Amino acid sequence: MQWKALFLAAAATQQVSAQYATAAMMRFQCSRLVVDRIDPLVSPGLIRSPHIHQVVGGNSFNATMEPVAYDLPSESTCTTCSFSEDFSNYWTANLYFRARNGTYKRVKQMVNLGLQGEEGMTIYYIPPYDGHTKVTAFKPGFRMLVGDAMLRTAQGQQKQLCHRCFTNVNQSPFGGAPCADPQMDSAALPNKQCAGGIRATITFPTCWDGKNLDTADHKSHVAYPQGGSFEMSSPCPASHPVRLPQVMYEVMWDTREFNDPSIWPEDGSQPFVYSMNDSTGYGWHGDYMFGWQGDALQRALDARCSNDKCSQLKTQTPAQATACKKQQLIQEDVDGWLDELPNATM
Repeated sequence: MQWKALFLAAAATQQVSAQYATAAMMRFQCSRLVVDRIDPLVSPGLIRSPHIHQVVGGNSFNATMEPVAYDLPSESTCTTCSFSEDFSNYWTANLYFRARNGTYKRVKQMVNLGLQGEEGMTIYYIPPYDGHTKVTAFKPGFRMLVGDAMLRTAQGQQKQLCHRCFTNVNQSPFGGAPCADPQMDSAALPNKQCAGGIRATITFPTCWDGKNLDTADHKSHVAYPQGGSFEMSSPCPASHPVRLPQVMYEVMWDTREFNDPSIWPEDGSQPFVYSMNDSTGYGWHGDYMFGWQGDALQRALDARCSNDKCSQLKTQTPAQATACKKQQLIQEDVDGWLDELPNATM
């Protein structure tokens, strides 16, 4: 029975990977907007949130962004994303390298294959792989969180949060779909040097209760499909009947400048740590705040647009996207060597 279970799991992984390779999905660049110590979702109104974040998207990002009342498309004057109607905000913790001498340096991000920009992350909006099942775009004021910044063990981690160690920047071999290749993906940070950097993936739940734009934990209003996966077009639970697109982040951590054995810990342990003082990687998490203009996202989803070109949407050049910046609210060094992590209290 154990061999049968393993065979079925392997077959399912191969099927998901094959579908992923051919499915229509929006995949586009959102360049760096700001690196700052604010978090309007978890710590609204707080200047100096518990840990520092890298933020992309609309430039109306602020410490306080009240649901519905704070309208991202009207408050923003630009966006760092390829699609110029997307003023959403997407943010994650930062990754740092901890050197042998105990100092820290922020790990910058590479732009993913086939895209152009400056740092930031790759954003995906994915409809079901079957090619015909409809999904409902998010509503104004919608926001959600996946992952747990306090987690330091695999137990309790949400689905499809993972890291992939690449041996070269061409990402060859590429492997299977994100978080679906047990030979290449791990929930924990890789324990070896990655010559091609580390890809960190965040995938959000795809079922909504149809009522709440947010909840106190920023999670309970969304859920995972019942008895299967989004990729396999599994149904949503009755408590969360509205099928959403799958939002996914890929962050390409450029660890290449730190692949010098002389600055790694003498005991050979992996030296990377997330900004909430997490060296395990299990605390990897992401925040999402919807901010598409009008019905632009629904039109794109209905048309099953692929990659960063869509007849239903307006686009901007990489130069226009990277020109969109926001000043730090907390003025601090984010690129030099530091004696300690910025206020990592977790």
